[in-house]
Amino acid sequence: MSAELRGSVWAASAALLASSGTLLCCVLPAAMVAVGAGAALAGLVSAVPQLVWLSEHKALVFGFAAAMLALAGSLLWKARRLPCPADPALARSCRHLRRWSAGLYGVALTAFTLGAVFAFVLPRL
Repeated sequence: MSAELRGSVWAASAALLASSGTLLCCVLPAAMVAVGAGAALAGLVSAVPQLVWLSEHKALVFGFAAAMLALAGSLLWKARRLPCPADPALARSCRHLRRWSAGLYGVALTAFTLGAVFAFVLPRL
């Protein structure tokens, strides 16, 4: 299996991790307050005070997540036409990794978009 393909899997995983930070900073607090769990949110913030830092620095969080998504997207795009090995088992593994990478990248994009809507669009309405 090529190093480029393995790198695209790691990049997609890193993008998913970075974009999940956007969910923690913006979607989780808004959703908890919307369903009437403000007291639970207060308890969560007192137990995990880093959530406040993420919310205060949401532009930095979203900027980092966008950079990771751009990097992962470019690596996935570059690796999309790389040949898989001739061995049938390795070729199957190669195709499987490509599907996983694309799926992880899609989940990361969805998380980023959802976080951006909650952080920047809904407060303006």
